[in-house]
Amino acid sequence: MMMMGDMTQLGSLMAVVMFVWAAFSQLFPDEYQRDVRKYVNKAVSYVYPYVEITFHEYQVDSWFERSTAFSSIERYLSINSANRAKRLKASVVKDCESVVLSMDDNEEVTDEFDGIRIWWTSSKKIPQQRALFSYRGAEEEPRFYKLTCRKEHRDVITNVYLKHVLDEGKAIAVRTRQRKLYTNNKSENWRGNKKIWSHIVFAHPSTFDTLAMDPKKKTEILNDLMTFRKSKDYYKKVGKSWKRGYLLYGPPGTGKSSMIAAMANLLEYDIYDLELTSVKDNTDLRKLLIGTSSKSIIVIEDIDCSLDLTGQRKPKKKKEEVKEDKKDPLEKEAEDEEDKKKKGSEVTLSGLLNFIDGLWSACGSERLIVFTTNYLEKLDPALIRRGRMDKHIEMSYCCYETFKVLAKNYLDLESHELFETIGRMLGETKMTPADVAENLMPKSDEENGEICLNNLIKCLEDAKEEARLKALEDARINIAEKEAGEKVQENGEKVQESDARIATDDKLQVNDAKENGVFVAL
Repeated sequence: MMMMGDMTQLGSLMAVVMFVWAAFSQLFPDEYQRDVRKYVNKAVSYVYPYVEITFHEYQVDSWFERSTAFSSIERYLSINSANRAKRLKASVVKDCESVVLSMDDNEEVTDEFDGIRIWWTSSKKIPQQRALFSYRGAEEEPRFYKLTCRKEHRDVITNVYLKHVLDEGKAIAVRTRQRKLYTNNKSENWRGNKKIWSHIVFAHPSTFDTLAMDPKKKTEILNDLMTFRKSKDYYKKVGKSWKRGYLLYGPPGTGKSSMIAAMANLLEYDIYDLELTSVKDNTDLRKLLIGTSSKSIIVIEDIDCSLDLTGQRKPKKKKEEVKEDKKDPLEKEAEDEEDKKKKGSEVTLSGLLNFIDGLWSACGSERLIVFTTNYLEKLDPALIRRGRMDKHIEMSYCCYETFKVLAKNYLDLESHELFETIGRMLGETKMTPADVAENLMPKSDEENGEICLNNLIKCLEDAKEEARLKALEDARINIAEKEAGEKVQENGEKVQESDARIATDDKLQVNDAKENGVFVAL
């Protein structure tokens, strides 16, 4: 707390000022009071021995974006000064493993730096009129921290101490960070007390050590991710925003979701699972992007199924355009509204492209954008070109190297006499890592490693036989279709020959009639 002598002098001074101001307010109108207030504040500043610096919770130029400086100060005070506060707030982190205490509202604590005493006060700014809705949800009263120090220490505080506080706050955030999995709420629910993103604690156990994948391809991806993580200065030098796109494609069950989880665990990033069908339009899509944090992965899974993005680029046929022009304007407007209701989302391909690498994509840094699809050929080429989806990763069927990783994960086996048989069969049969893992997982206490391996061999034999029968069936269908086509062609040729004969006979009859002096009037 402030020294007792300073407090007494300051209290006396403030009492005198308040008395003079009350008398002045009764004698002079408002327009004079404003001018006098300005000069009084200036005069008091010469007498007042302290400097005050205020840090608001939200940015002045962006009323829904939380200040990073405020967050850093909050973390710094919770570690360094909260033990001296009388009223505290508690928050639980790391899956209820620890409790973090911070100073409550309207509370004051002191801090020491190089022999200098600093006072920190936590307060709330109460608005005169409550807004009908807020992007910040229930927090209608933004908080702020006020730093107070003596005038003679101003340079040390502004040039050294504040940098120390912000750096310490960032370091504390890294040590205590609780990674999260976010999903976007429906656009129509953003008003009121609901936020645009909801989250749970991210606790997926997948890592690159447990990821069932070819070791060479895994090493390549690992190197790419670690290079990206250390490339802040490089991206700035080449004039690109610090982000990278990954396209994961392949059949279902090949480990695309596990790959995303392994990426997040390796880099210690949050995940934002973006559901495009819940986004009303491109404007809301941009708001979602602004609401994401740095050090995060933005994921759109099964993007080929999310929205009909490629169909929006197909031009209308001329007949349809003419038909549209002839419609009554009111009827056309009603049909457009009905189409919007059926469609649910007005997000366009152009809006999504701007989200990925347009001007709005630079609002933040150190982000990965990941698309997954089972059908690569369905995606618009503009969506997956290099610069948007920088690295294309094929998640393919299980090979022998992938199987060995799964056997180590599920059975703790690094070698077995049945491995050679399984490796040969995997080269002859297509089976996803998910199906292989299901067969390797013991279903009871009696099942050991050998039983599970034999189960996998049996499943591979069944899959091989099923593939053989399917190939035979496809071949039979192809032959039948070919024979049907040949019959149609043969019938067509017979019809043409018949028509030719009829035409020839008609010509002969006409010639005979001419020779006999018979004229046919047409």
